[in-house]
Amino acid sequence: MNQPVMKPRNLYLKRIEPHIRKNYIKVLTGLRRSGKSYLMLNLVEKINATDPQANIIYINKEHYEFDNIRDYHDLQAFFDNKAKSGVNNYFVVDEIQEIEEFQKCVRNVLSKNLADIYISGSNADLLSGELATLLSGRYVEIRVHPLSYVEFTEFFGLEYSDGTFNRYLKQGGLPGLLHVSGGEEPVNDYRKGILSTVLLKDIVARYNIRNISVLENLVRYLAGNIGSLVSAKNISDYLKSQRVAVSPNLVLDYLDHLCKAFFVNKVQRKEIAGKKIFEIGEKYYFEDTGLRNTVIAFRPGDIAGILENVVFNHLRIADYEVFVGKKDHKEVDFIAEKDGETIYVQVSYLLAGENVVERKFGNLASIPDNYKKFVVTMDKVTAPNTYKGIEHKYLPDFCRELPDGI
Repeated sequence: MNQPVMKPRNLYLKRIEPHIRKNYIKVLTGLRRSGKSYLMLNLVEKINATDPQANIIYINKEHYEFDNIRDYHDLQAFFDNKAKSGVNNYFVVDEIQEIEEFQKCVRNVLSKNLADIYISGSNADLLSGELATLLSGRYVEIRVHPLSYVEFTEFFGLEYSDGTFNRYLKQGGLPGLLHVSGGEEPVNDYRKGILSTVLLKDIVARYNIRNISVLENLVRYLAGNIGSLVSAKNISDYLKSQRVAVSPNLVLDYLDHLCKAFFVNKVQRKEIAGKKIFEIGEKYYFEDTGLRNTVIAFRPGDIAGILENVVFNHLRIADYEVFVGKKDHKEVDFIAEKDGETIYVQVSYLLAGENVVERKFGNLASIPDNYKKFVVTMDKVTAPNTYKGIEHKYLPDFCRELPDGI
C-alpha cells in the first residue's frame, strides 16, 4: 500500500481517535476528492504507530487491483483471506458504495467482532435504507470536508494574508491540488476533471439521469445564485425562460441528487422565535468554492455570495448544524447550533454605509437572547470591536478561529 505524500488532516484524526478499536463502524462521508482516501491512510499510519502488530485489511475501490471485488461475496472472501488470529484486525474500505450489497459483509464482520471497521463513501445514501436498518445505529458518521482556510495555509506552506485568502476563495480546498503545479490552467483542468466525475459518476450514472443538460443548467443556476433563497418553482420558471423545460418535481429530484453527492448543501430557513422549519425557500451552498468557480468563472460581483459560502463551509467544518434565520420580515444569514449552544452570524463583503451597518447589526440586535452574535466582513478589524453587543470580526480570522471555538 503506497502512500502518496500528503499532510495529515489532524482535525479529522482527532475526531476519529476516540472511536478506534470500538465495536461499531466508523463511516467517513464527503464529496469525492475531499480527502477521505488520504485520511484513511493517515488513520492507517496512526493505527500502526499505536498497535505495531495490527493487521490492516485495506481496500480502495478506486484502485484497479481491487476491481475484482464487486459484491458482498467478494468482499467477505477478501476479508477472510486476509484476516489473522491473535492480532487486532482493522478492515478499511474506501468508496465502499461501489461494492454491491456491501452491507451484508460489514454486518457479518461487525456482529462477530472480527475487526475494527472503517468505511468511506461519496454518497449520503451510504447511511440510508438497508445499511441503517441492518446496523441499527451501530455506526458513527464523520463528515469530511475540503480544506479549511487553516488547512489550506498549512498544506501549501502559505502565510495568512489577503493574497492567501483570495487564492483560497478562488482555488478552493480540494486536497489533491497540492500535487498540481504550473499555474491556474492545470488547477482549473484538475477541478474540471473532479466536476465531471462528480456529475457523471456520482449523479448521472447513479440515478440514471437521461437529460444531462437540465442537470448542468441547474448547477449553473445554483452557482449564480449563492446566498439567494430559492425554490423548485422559481428554478423551474427560470429554466423555462431559458427554454429548458423542467417540472418543479424534477428540479427537487436533481437538487436531492446534488446534495446526496455532497456537491451542494441545502440550508433550510428556521424561525428564530418559534424554531419552526420552513418547508419552502432555502439556500444552497457549494461544498467547495473552487468547484463553484469551475461551473461559473469567478467574477468580482460574486464576492458577497462566495464569502457567505465560505463562512457556511467553515461552520459545517466546525460541526455546527446551520440554518438561515428568519425573524418577522428580517433575515439572519446563519443560525449555527452545536452541543446546546447557538451562534448567529451575518456576513457582508464590506460595511459600506449606514444602511448596511444597520441591516447587518440591527437584524442581530433584535434577537432577544444572550447567545453570541457576529458580523463578519472583509473590513480589517485589528482589535475587539463590538456594536450593540455584537462582535464585528475580520472574516478570515473568523474562519481561522471557528474549528477551535470562538
